[in-house]
Amino acid sequence: MKGRRTGLCLVITAAAPLVLVGCTGKPENKEAVPPAPTVAITPATDSRNVPVSAEIGATVTGGKITEVTLTDAAGAKVGGAMRADGSTWLPDAALKHKQSYTARVTAVSDKGRTTTQTASFTTMSKPAKQNETTLYFTTGRTYGVAMPVTISFEHAVSKETRAAVQRRLFVTTDPPQPGVWHWDEDGKQVYYRAAEFWQPGTKINVRAALGGLPIGDRYGDTDHGESAKIGNKVTVEIDNATKQMSVFKDGKLARKIPVSMGKSSTPTSSGKMVIMEKFDRTTFDTRGDPNGGYVVDVDDAQRLTWGGEFIHSAPWSVGDQGYRNVSHGCTNVSPANANWLMQVTHVGDLVTIRGTEVKLDRGNGWTAWDMSWAEYVKGSALPVPEELKSPAQPAPPAAATPTPALPTPVAADPAANPDGE
Repeated sequence: MKGRRTGLCLVITAAAPLVLVGCTGKPENKEAVPPAPTVAITPATDSRNVPVSAEIGATVTGGKITEVTLTDAAGAKVGGAMRADGSTWLPDAALKHKQSYTARVTAVSDKGRTTTQTASFTTMSKPAKQNETTLYFTTGRTYGVAMPVTISFEHAVSKETRAAVQRRLFVTTDPPQPGVWHWDEDGKQVYYRAAEFWQPGTKINVRAALGGLPIGDRYGDTDHGESAKIGNKVTVEIDNATKQMSVFKDGKLARKIPVSMGKSSTPTSSGKMVIMEKFDRTTFDTRGDPNGGYVVDVDDAQRLTWGGEFIHSAPWSVGDQGYRNVSHGCTNVSPANANWLMQVTHVGDLVTIRGTEVKLDRGNGWTAWDMSWAEYVKGSALPVPEELKSPAQPAPPAAATPTPALPTPVAADPAANPDGE
């Protein structure tokens, strides 16, 4: 019996170390805590002299941005939104000069961990050198189906700068009709249009966020924001061979109008133009031109080119209309037809002139339609989406190589030809 008890004790004693060994072994592996994202903001904190066109950028590692806010020195939030491609956060308007702002960016990882980073910066003073910009699009107006959204620049935009400028130009349409921006070769005009005419009734919203934007050695003067709509379809075709104008409303011939265009010494341009302005009455004053000298008042005038080609009332040439060209480059029609035409057309209607001695100079007016679509899209400073490069539509004929500008009209005898047109 004694031996058995001893053996039992040995077993118990031997078992104890096994328990101790288990208690002092390595702990079970636990899942490592996932890292939080890292966020670097631009403009960087304490930046000075930041352009008022600044966008909030953020480089995120290990996560994605979930929120961006920008507040001014008083703590008021600045409106804005992320770009569609998620690259930056764009304020709704240019910031104020010489003001402090704080950007706050929050990012989250795929494991749900968040990081919030802030950066404060100060904007620059108002620059002395600005590039004046004009948006030819006005809220509340009704435009023609060929209306290109057109922006002009007082000083040419270099090819190296155009992409940055173009990224600040936004157009939305309802119904959607995606389009493309095109730069004139000289960099002083940029247009936006779709491959085909705007659908009648389309609503167009435009924002040109150019205020304070660095453009070469200058800065954009202001932001532009406008909304307008497209009216019914009106197109005008003028044939020099017949001296007739055909006016189409919604695809149907509405009226044939006899015309007299520029005589051989001062010919009218052939090409696809867009009505740019309409005047019930205006004055043509060429006294400041090298070869000018006449002053004349005209009624019911519709501008087609920057160089001064108009469609307008010309009672003095009614006998020539439909037979011969006698003007200094404008298209003359009778007072009754000019008045009727003013009631029918919109700024933004396409006017096609054929068969004259010279071709329309590219950029002499809103010449966005005076080229094929394939040629037009080459004028974008940014890559054009593949689906927009070759839309299924007939392309207008390409314009010929630009020719020198028309000579300035001269009235040999203002008394004999009082209007000069």
